[in-house]
Amino acid sequence: MFENVIAQSATTALASDIASGVLPPSILLSGPPASGKGTAALELARVLSCEMIEGRWNCPCASCERHRALVHPDLLLVGPRAFSAEIAASAAAFLRDPSTAARFLFLRACRKLLARFSPVLWEGEEAKLGKAASLAVSLGEDIEEIETTVAGMASGKIAGNAALAKFTESARQTAIKLESEGVADSTPIAHIRRASYWARMAPSGRRRVVVVENADRMQEGARNALLKILEEPPATTSLVLTSARRGAMMPTILSRVRTYPFVLRDQEAERDVVRRVFRDTAAAEASAVPSAAGFLVSRYLDSFQPVPPDSLDAAAAFFVSSVAAASLSEARRRNAGSTPAVIVSLGRSSAPRAEAGGLGRPLADPRSACARTAEAAGKFEPRSLFRPFLDGVLRYAALPLRDGTAGPSAAALASDWSMAVRSADEAVAVYNQSPALALERLFHELATLSSAARNFGRTATT
Repeated sequence: MFENVIAQSATTALASDIASGVLPPSILLSGPPASGKGTAALELARVLSCEMIEGRWNCPCASCERHRALVHPDLLLVGPRAFSAEIAASAAAFLRDPSTAARFLFLRACRKLLARFSPVLWEGEEAKLGKAASLAVSLGEDIEEIETTVAGMASGKIAGNAALAKFTESARQTAIKLESEGVADSTPIAHIRRASYWARMAPSGRRRVVVVENADRMQEGARNALLKILEEPPATTSLVLTSARRGAMMPTILSRVRTYPFVLRDQEAERDVVRRVFRDTAAAEASAVPSAAGFLVSRYLDSFQPVPPDSLDAAAAFFVSSVAAASLSEARRRNAGSTPAVIVSLGRSSAPRAEAGGLGRPLADPRSACARTAEAAGKFEPRSLFRPFLDGVLRYAALPLRDGTAGPSAAALASDWSMAVRSADEAVAVYNQSPALALERLFHELATLSSAARNFGRTATT
């Protein structure tokens, strides 16, 4: 068991607790992004449901077969994750090496996304799915076409290579649209409540398992609903939470789960994941070894995002430089001859990166600036791109603190920006506001904060 999780000692502890019969009903897998937590959670669900009890890696029982394909009726997956990047990376692996293992990797990545549209989670609210409902059907049909094509290739009835590439690309494109249309960046309270009800029903096999990924991404109501089921876990159900930010979780939730820590793997182990899991030997060998540990797998998956990380970074730089331009214009209008040094520093630290990224000089007009930013960020489709974009905004906002040229106002302004950015993130992730609207509101708020910087910081004469 857990042979598909590379270089994580937490799996040894899990296997030992299972063998000893001391695995608690509620656990937390905590560690860095792309460290194998989700894979371990799914493997744990398979082992706990195994009809032959042992949970061997190649167990032929019907329960293990269904779990490997992610179609087991006793498995429920809840919570956000970066679906599109994983699906794209898995698709590339499958087309490079159309083996059984690579096919499972790709189809499982697609089914992880489809699981978020389970009737269990949307019962009574199907109308809210909108376009996502038809997209989920389309993705399911693409999966069926791929399996049919693979079966035909195996029997020699279909040459298949062109058809396989066609359906794989169709599934990838549909997945991007589906994630953008129907997956919020936080877990809705309704999903936790329905998962709680489902968890108390009798399993069809040995055990039901609820996996809640990124359990730190919940609003208060959802956290409280989760806490209720953790306080009285059903006898035939296991709850597996995952998080890359254990410190962001409620202490009362943490007190009711046992934590199995996942670590940041060393570079050789990270390259091994890229080589063995994603079948990309060239990328694994091309990676440098700057230190003993790193986020190679995370960076590798980011390279498959619909918008490359460099483009997202350039969009963040352009947004910040445009906010600085708008703030500078307003500050000069209010007090000709003097401008806050922090605004000048913001522009100087971000504008060159934006121009190098092909976005041109900053725009002081909010609507024009936001339109160009959104275009450069792929209109934030899927929505999971919005959070890394905001992280980039905060990185550029912090630069004036580092260069020491912005005076004492820089620290206060950076703090104000951080609060505004968190509010924008919450608006999109929790309250399902459109990224375009949140972006424009954020621009106005940041520009207002920056143009007022002269009230509490050093100014520069112009």
